[in-house]
Amino acid sequence: MDTIIIKVGASSDYYGAYAINCEGIYGAGETAELAKENALEGLKLFVESRPKETLPKILQGDYTVTYQYDTQSFLNHYSKIFSKPALQRLIGINQKLLHHYSSGLKKPRLIQRKRIETALHRFGKELLSVEL
Repeated sequence: MDTIIIKVGASSDYYGAYAINCEGIYGAGETAELAKENALEGLKLFVESRPKETLPKILQGDYTVTYQYDTQSFLNHYSKIFSKPALQRLIGINQKLLHHYSSGLKKPRLIQRKRIETALHRFGKELLSVEL
């Protein structure tokens, strides 16, 4: 099964989304969620409007969709869920540096991005194992 990777990023006034491994899939919206929904709708229309044999190979069989955020867009999109103090405890990066990342004053190096991603995935696995 192939994976369509949709990159989500923010500009000064909206969010954009596009497939980085399949040309022709785009979306935009006032929020990251709207941009993702718009890109999925674009993907659906793209597939439905073409004969299967003319589709890019990645779209001819089964596929899943994953989202890739730049760090600034991720921190801003999830700021109502994860406070800076909570992220500091979860990730181990101080709040001031997280603020610099979310405001665009600094861009995290690859090792910092992987540190954030690893901590979030670990937290997600923990939540998936919770039963109430």
